[in-house]
Amino acid sequence: MKILSVSEVTKYIKDKIENDFLLANIWVKGEISNLKNHSSGHVYLTLKDRDACLKVVMFRSRAKGLLFRPENGMSVVIRGYISVYERDGSYQLYAEGMEPEGIGALYIAFEQLKQKLAARGLFDPGRKRPIPRIPKVVGIITSPTGAAVQDMLNIIRRRWPKVQIILAPVLVQGEGAPASIARAIAQMNGLHNIDVLIVGRGGGSLEELWAFNTEEVALAIANSQIPVISAVGHETDYTIADMVADLRAPTPSAAAELVVPDCREMARYLQGLEQRLVKGMANGLERARQRVKNCTDSQPLRRPYLITGNRQQTVDMLTSNLQRAGKLLLADKTALLAGLAGKLHVLSPLATMARGYSICTTSEGKVVTDAGSLAIGQTVHVLLSKGEIGCKVESKFEVAWGEK
Repeated sequence: MKILSVSEVTKYIKDKIENDFLLANIWVKGEISNLKNHSSGHVYLTLKDRDACLKVVMFRSRAKGLLFRPENGMSVVIRGYISVYERDGSYQLYAEGMEPEGIGALYIAFEQLKQKLAARGLFDPGRKRPIPRIPKVVGIITSPTGAAVQDMLNIIRRRWPKVQIILAPVLVQGEGAPASIARAIAQMNGLHNIDVLIVGRGGGSLEELWAFNTEEVALAIANSQIPVISAVGHETDYTIADMVADLRAPTPSAAAELVVPDCREMARYLQGLEQRLVKGMANGLERARQRVKNCTDSQPLRRPYLITGNRQQTVDMLTSNLQRAGKLLLADKTALLAGLAGKLHVLSPLATMARGYSICTTSEGKVVTDAGSLAIGQTVHVLLSKGEIGCKVESKFEVAWGEK
């Protein structure tokens, strides 16, 4: 009897399983449980039904290609192969592909991303900006070879020939399309002279339009400082880009019609405004002319004495009363002034000096009231009623008048 090691037994079983044709490429359906998204990018889960369970691992290279996000409780169909993980001695399914059971993976991915972006407020009407009515520069982000770009160019130039158009050619489908579109939106924002952007493409299948249902493109549109018109596919197509954009156009051609006005319609509109303005001015002048005529035809202007005749006598009487009151007031103030002037004259030193008195001052201008303050030979000035004389002190008598 040959005795085998654990490793030998495990390797033997692994070889048997890996050489089984059925287990080399198998589809297994079940419900996801114990889901774990590892930091390495690998996905680990258990696939179960009512009676059994199967461990599943999906390596990062395969997991990053999933269009939807696996969740616990989700029914899925997994394609892969069965092998043995020798360290644990357990067999498991190595997944190479995964799809939701019954509902397409694209639909699941669409709904999951829609819920995620809605929770972040990217669809809120309050964050959407108005589209300029008459833009000077329009940016178009689309495929340079599709029919959609030619339709947009023709329509825009026909409707508003003076507008400047800047075209950013991008991939609109395939693996590199989301990054190409997001990069073009950022580059357009870096130009700082574009008034509005059109982002879109012509019609196609859900898979062909899928770049406009990715988070990368949705965030690029939301972060754009330039208002964005989304124009993807046909009228019945509705994408995540449509929900995030400031305005959704059902088709690229409709976007071209929305982005600029029709110059012929604008000319007719301006002509109508001109006619309304001229008519309004004419009507205003006619109303003013009629008001002037009504005034000139009125009785007061035609016979003004009817206004002033009865009041003229009152005006004359009031004028006479005002003049008389003014004269009385002037006489009273004149008499009052004369009385005050008389009192001032009596108290004035000039009146005293007129009676023979004088004022003696030193050369410094100090009034002398005491002979004792002067020295023999000192010069003084004597102010008379009329004139002034200079004197020299030759003698002095220090007498206090009124003393005994």
